[in-house]
Amino acid sequence: MSNHKGGNKSGKRRPKNKADSKKAATVDQNYSKDEEIRLNKFIAHAGFCSRRDADEYISAGKVQVNGQVTTELGTKVRRKDSVVVDGQNLSLEPFVYLLLHKSKDVITTTDDDRDRTTVMDQIEDATGYRVYPVGRLDRNTTGLLVLTNDGDLAHRLMHPSYEVRKTYQVSTENPLSEGQLEQYLEGVELEDGIAKGYNITQFVDDPYTFEMSVFEGRNRLIRRMVEFHGTEVTKLKRIEYAGLTLKDVPMGRWRYLRQNEINNLRKLVKLETLDFNKGK
Repeated sequence: MSNHKGGNKSGKRRPKNKADSKKAATVDQNYSKDEEIRLNKFIAHAGFCSRRDADEYISAGKVQVNGQVTTELGTKVRRKDSVVVDGQNLSLEPFVYLLLHKSKDVITTTDDDRDRTTVMDQIEDATGYRVYPVGRLDRNTTGLLVLTNDGDLAHRLMHPSYEVRKTYQVSTENPLSEGQLEQYLEGVELEDGIAKGYNITQFVDDPYTFEMSVFEGRNRLIRRMVEFHGTEVTKLKRIEYAGLTLKDVPMGRWRYLRQNEINNLRKLVKLETLDFNKGK
């Protein structure tokens, strides 16, 4: 465990120019209208879900191709075909990747029946494409959230087997001692198993605040780890996710991921990298 001088460097931040970033953030899926594509791949590349989940939709009879229910997993379709999954019409749009600096009191969902502000409201009209949040942040948790329509990437980033690193800045109601923080390195017993923290950094001039990384995404994990020591989180912010940071992204704003960032994410979860020059 190391010490950290409290506070963040402040300075004037200039939001990213969306037009300049769009080319780096999208990659066209260069399938011709007559090229055959496996149905589960089509569904994943339309941003609906992962290929594995697509197979479950197909087997359950929830997929229609050109108006007919299709349950054969090996089915192939063409770009021009009509594909409907669970009532939703799908199409092969370009892959889009965004990084959002989520605000407090914003819900990590695509819509909310109680009309509360969602992350989709914070990127409304941003791309013209349908994107989805990768994982969740609690309503009162701020910080870094990735959104994409790349179903395979989203599924793997959320899958525990890939152990994607997430780093949080945590403020607590009562300060935690160095010994208590070191317990996280060994692991603390929660109701659903042992939880460990990594790269723990204690703020020297703010005993109520520390930084900690985790490699799993259990529900309310950081908050429950703090509650293990008899106190509560007063402020929680995700400052890093899979190597991405919030640099130059003010609260409530977003930017497109850059080409190297996209391919770094894909390599991290053992997916092939994308050729951004294809078709040019």
